[in-house]
Amino acid sequence: MRVLITGAAGFIGFHLALRLINEGHEIVGLDNVNDYYDINIKFGRLKETGIDVHKIEYNKIVKSNKFRKYSFIKLNLEDKENILKLFKEQRFDYVCNLAAQAGVRYSLTNPDAYINSNIIGFMNILEASRYNNIKHLVYASSSSVYGMNENYPFSIHDNVDHPVSLYAATKKSNELMAHTYSHLYGIPTTGLRFFTVYGPWGRPDMALFLFTKAILEGKEIDIYNYGNMKRDFTYVDDIIEGITRVVYNTASPNFNWTGSNPDPGTSSSPYRLYNIGSNRPVLLMDFIKAIEKNLGIEAKKNMLPLQPGDVPASHADVQDLINDLNYTPNTEIEIGIKNFIDWYLEFYK
Repeated sequence: MRVLITGAAGFIGFHLALRLINEGHEIVGLDNVNDYYDINIKFGRLKETGIDVHKIEYNKIVKSNKFRKYSFIKLNLEDKENILKLFKEQRFDYVCNLAAQAGVRYSLTNPDAYINSNIIGFMNILEASRYNNIKHLVYASSSSVYGMNENYPFSIHDNVDHPVSLYAATKKSNELMAHTYSHLYGIPTTGLRFFTVYGPWGRPDMALFLFTKAILEGKEIDIYNYGNMKRDFTYVDDIIEGITRVVYNTASPNFNWTGSNPDPGTSSSPYRLYNIGSNRPVLLMDFIKAIEKNLGIEAKKNMLPLQPGDVPASHADVQDLINDLNYTPNTEIEIGIKNFIDWYLEFYK
């Protein structure tokens, strides 16, 4: 396969690139390498895939010096002209759109970034896919779309029309936009709702990274909702296994779908949604205890109320993933946290 991975300098995109490279596919990674968080981590990921970061220029393809079938291009999703040009020249078979402006709290203060990247950028990916005969567009959605839903576990067959952050609203919008293109142009699209991804090379704005850094520096960690939080933490290798299986399993219509009793997770068009989560929610305080155990340091805790845009709990129903792809994420939280901390201590010496 010839695959485009957007967000290739990002946490999940980097891991997916390595996986598909090792499976022998021709991969082009795309990222704008912005400074939303420590750019050195993004450079570190790129170096792991054999990209000389000193050769990176805007809209210029750089070949990997480590993997013969991997190359990278720095490009903004909002740059429609060059996105269309890239698709036309590279003739991709599959697209994995993992690039996005991430983060719930950041969306409260920087809303424009989410409209530009997550809405306009995704629109350009859809248009490029439409005109270049893409066989399957797989894209990152988020567990955030469940918003005010209180039916646990969260199911793709639930209604998700009440988001509580702009970030979640843009991800829900992506699902609606993808469905429109599947319906109008027959493009197979699959949206993946990721649940709190963690692991080596993770994002510095995520809880595991923030807690580890603060504990090692002897600083307080902020614990929201006074610790009364549950999260369906999902190890990055489990996410990558799920994405890979989805890519190979092109979305197809649900021929039993009807408009009189619509199923939000499927369609009469080639459109699908899946949750990828551990299906084993963990109490935030237990998560912190596992970090403390691996570091051998007790955290200083600052208990705070629930933040705007946050939800008190997340829990993934992965039955469709099991039924369609014979897959269940299975990495234990203790193993995942240990792997992250081992990486963190090595990366920061």
